[in-house]
Amino acid sequence: MEVITAKNAGFCFGVKKAVDMVESQAKENTGKNIFTYGPIIHNEEVVKSLEEKGVHAVRSKEELDKIACDTNNVMIIRSHGISKAEQDELIKKGFEIIDATCPFVKRIHNTVREESEKGKHIIIIGNKNHPEVEGIMGWSTTPPTVIESLEEVDDINFEKDTSYCVVAQTTFNHNKFKEIVEKIQTLGYDVNVVTTICNATYERQSESRKIAAKVDTMIVIGDTHSSNSKKLYEICKEECEDTHFIQTLDDLNLDLTKSVRLVGITAGASTPDYIIEEVQNYVRVDF
Repeated sequence: MEVITAKNAGFCFGVKKAVDMVESQAKENTGKNIFTYGPIIHNEEVVKSLEEKGVHAVRSKEELDKIACDTNNVMIIRSHGISKAEQDELIKKGFEIIDATCPFVKRIHNTVREESEKGKHIIIIGNKNHPEVEGIMGWSTTPPTVIESLEEVDDINFEKDTSYCVVAQTTFNHNKFKEIVEKIQTLGYDVNVVTTICNATYERQSESRKIAAKVDTMIVIGDTHSSNSKKLYEICKEECEDTHFIQTLDDLNLDLTKSVRLVGITAGASTPDYIIEEVQNYVRVDF
C-alpha cells in the first residue's frame, strides 16, 4: 500500500509562532502566572501539554473575572486574535500582554478598523461563532455583517448610498469565498473586496483536494474545534467518499480491504507533526 502525505500538513506559520511564544514564556518567566486568552490554538493535545507546563487557558469571561489583579500575571493573546474591547479589558485588569495573534489575522483587524472608520459597512465571510471572526467583528466601528453561505447574501440589506468592504476568515473555504464574492459583485453596489484567506490555507486546501481526488481512502487529522481542519474534511469528502476525520491515532478505525492501494493523509494548521507521523507510520506498518 502507498501512502501520500500532504507537504502542507501540520502547523502553519501563525500557529507555530504562537505556540513557540507560549513555550518560550513558560520556560523563561519563572514565578509568573501565565495565561492564554482562550486556547492558544484549536488543538486540545497542544493545550494539555502547555497546561502541564503551567500555562492556563482562560476559556470564559467568568474565568477571567476570577483572576485576581497581580503584576505577575501574563496574558498571551491566542493566534485567533481578540476584539478591541477584550484587549482594552485586559489592559484595564493590569495584565502584561503578549500578542501571539497570527499576522494574517492582525492584518484583517487593521483593514476592518480603517475601512469602518471611513464609514464602510463591513461584511465578514466566515463562521460567526468562531473566535477569529468574533475578534474581527470587534475591530469594526460600524455594525458588521457575518455570512458563510451563498444563500445568506440574499439576507443582506444592501443600500445604494453605502460603501461595503468584504473580508474573510483566514481559514475559509477558498472556492466558497469566490462564489460568495462573485454573487455580491453582480449586485452592482460599491464593494471593496480584500482577499484575506491566507496563502497557507489556500495551498493546504488545494493540495488536499488533489490528493483526495486520486486516493482510495483519505485521512484528515485535526481537532474537532478546528475550523480549517473541518473545511479540509469537507473538501476531501467531495473528492473521496471514503474520507475519515480524526483528532489522534486513537480515533483511527480503518477497515482497509485489499482493493485499497492508495491512502492520502492531510492535517489542519493546528495539528502537531508528531500526530501526523504516528498516523502515517501506523498506516504504513499495520496495513
